[in-house]
Amino acid sequence: MEVTVNRQELYKAVTRVQSIIEKRSNMPILSMILVSAKGSELVISATDLEISLQQKTVAEVAVPGSVTIPGRKFFEILKESKSEKLLLKERQNARIFISDENARYNLACLPPDEYPVFVEPEGVTAAEIGGLVLREMIEKTIYSVTMEEAGFKLSGIYVEKIGQDEKAFLRMVSTDGHRLSLIEKEVEGIKNIDMPSGVMIPKKGMMELSKLASEGGVLQLGFKQSNCLARAGDSMLVMRLLESKFPDYNAVIPKRTKSVIKIKRDALLDGMKKMMILSNETYRGVKISLENNIMELVSVNPDLGDAQEKLEIDYKGERFDAGFNPKYFTDVLQNMDSEIVEVGLIDNSSPCIIKGSDDKGFLGLIMPMRL
Repeated sequence: MEVTVNRQELYKAVTRVQSIIEKRSNMPILSMILVSAKGSELVISATDLEISLQQKTVAEVAVPGSVTIPGRKFFEILKESKSEKLLLKERQNARIFISDENARYNLACLPPDEYPVFVEPEGVTAAEIGGLVLREMIEKTIYSVTMEEAGFKLSGIYVEKIGQDEKAFLRMVSTDGHRLSLIEKEVEGIKNIDMPSGVMIPKKGMMELSKLASEGGVLQLGFKQSNCLARAGDSMLVMRLLESKFPDYNAVIPKRTKSVIKIKRDALLDGMKKMMILSNETYRGVKISLENNIMELVSVNPDLGDAQEKLEIDYKGERFDAGFNPKYFTDVLQNMDSEIVEVGLIDNSSPCIIKGSDDKGFLGLIMPMRL
């Protein structure tokens, strides 16, 4: 293989696959990226066997072929180079020659036929979805995915299509057992995709999908058997779906709340951040009290002291007291756009619901805790 390519374009492509490359693996080939030259394009491929990403870029191909290149070292070479063009040339003894006219490198590589085969699912019916819409949906659910290794069945985002009044919605739900995030958006073509029931996309795959969506434009999203396929421009992402069954989340969401408090998002967010200052692994709760148009936040840590703050609200009901984890509030509020949020409460043993008029289709649910 011998090819000349624009360094900046190649750098963007190689940067995009860095988070997929396995840093510590008993399979050395997974720390490599596959570079294939054919016609007038260069194809960059990376995989960890669960997620595969393929990037295409225009190139001047003198000799077609494929090579593997150490992914991290190749990224560093491209990052430090200041040249406009880069030459890649395969040499004998499993070496790849890289030159930017000033610096020259000879890197050891592995046989390309050892690289895991990139298989594109066939016959996938895809729906078009705006990249920024998809990114918003992921950002508003990914923080609720469990971090615990034992929580495998919750280690992804549940995705399903919902039909309402002849309209089709794409819904995403995530939970770690202590909180839940749900968002749905109307997506015209989603009714045509092959997804008879909901699917679970792993957290790492969703992070890659969010990166793909962050560039805006329109994405093609489809599902086939155990895979999710996403296309955007010259990028193609294939993710293996989780086989776990997501719990019945509808049973957790209250049909109605007893009291709905409207409050400025920034004020509540700042208050919860202050309550977190004294928290640690043992003491990490905040007591919320409502009475006489005042929301009082109190955090107590016997080893350090206590903190409290009062926020003005519109509340004339009977006194209400409940304990929650303030971090769960900050995670929800930081990912909302509404200036005024609605906090729905029932009692001290029922979940709290957070919504906002500028966060259409979204709700955050937080379970109470004993203090």
